[in-house]
Amino acid sequence: MQMKSGRPAILAVSLLTATASTASAASATVNGHAALALAGVVALYSPLLTSDEREAVSALFVGQSGVRYAKKISVTADKIVCRISNVDITARSCELTFKGAKQTITGRRASEIFATEVMAGIPADGAAGSVVESLSKLNCTLDPAEIRKKAGGGADCTFETGN
Repeated sequence: MQMKSGRPAILAVSLLTATASTASAASATVNGHAALALAGVVALYSPLLTSDEREAVSALFVGQSGVRYAKKISVTADKIVCRISNVDITARSCELTFKGAKQTITGRRASEIFATEVMAGIPADGAAGSVVESLSKLNCTLDPAEIRKKAGGGADCTFETGN
């Protein structure tokens, strides 16, 4: 009797492959200090914010309690990809995409974005000689009135990881 064990094996491999590819992009949420930090480092480069919004986010991020901006602020980005090299230890960069427009940040400011992504729980991905942190569909909402209360609320971000 001849067994046809090839089909179940192919089916199992196909299911595992499909599961792995759908698990590569995962939705995530952060709030509190990590959300304020993430919004704070991204807002600096966002062409989507007004100068008043950018100034308010910056002031909130550095702990200025006198921020009187009244409306909620939305900090968004299509994609953020940061890379550091573990071979050329001086190499660090982040590419930020806002409504299709890309900006490349290097050096200390790229390190700040990279470290903030780590603090927000974005998983690292490695390639030969580099470590990559990436997210997409970033949407942070800051409520200055709630943040001024200093009770841990007022900052929430959602994004997708594993891009």
